[in-house]
Amino acid sequence: MKKNLSDILHESIELELNISRLYTLFHDLYPEDEELWWQLAIEERNHAALLRYEKSNQQNGCSLAEGFLAPDLEGIREANSLVITLIERFGDNCPPREEAFSTALEIENSIGEAHYQAFLDSDEGHSVADELFRQLNQGDKDHARRIEAYVASHTHTMEELM
Repeated sequence: MKKNLSDILHESIELELNISRLYTLFHDLYPEDEELWWQLAIEERNHAALLRYEKSNQQNGCSLAEGFLAPDLEGIREANSLVITLIERFGDNCPPREEAFSTALEIENSIGEAHYQAFLDSDEGHSVADELFRQLNQGDKDHARRIEAYVASHTHTMEELM
C-alpha cells in the first residue's frame, strides 16, 4: 500500500473515532438530545470500523474505490486536530446546546465527512464491494441533514440557534 494512502486511511479512521468521542460527550452533556448524539456516535464508530476493514484490504492488495477518501491528508489532519481541541474545550466547559448543534453541522460539512457523504451519494458505477459498502452504510448517512431535521423538530430554527 502506498504510504500516502496508508496515512490518509489512518487519519480518516482517527477522525471518525474522534468525532464519535465528541458526539459521545454531547450525549453525556445533553440528556434531552441523548438519542441523537448516541446514534451519531455509534455511526461514526461504524465508519471507523469500515475504514479499518478497507485498510486491511489495502494491505492485502485490494483496490480502494476512487473517490472513497478525501485526498487532502493535511486537511484531514487539521480536521482531526480541531475535533480533539473541541473535545478538550467542551469537556472543560459545557457549551450551550445550540453550539453543540452548530459544531456538529460544521464537522459534518468538513473535508473528511463531506467527502464520505459524497461517495455514498454518488451514482457512478462502482464495484460489487463498493456497492456492498454503500448498502451497509445506507442508514448511517447524511448526518448533517439529520441534525438539521432534529433541530427543526426539537427547537425553533437553526438561525435562532446560531
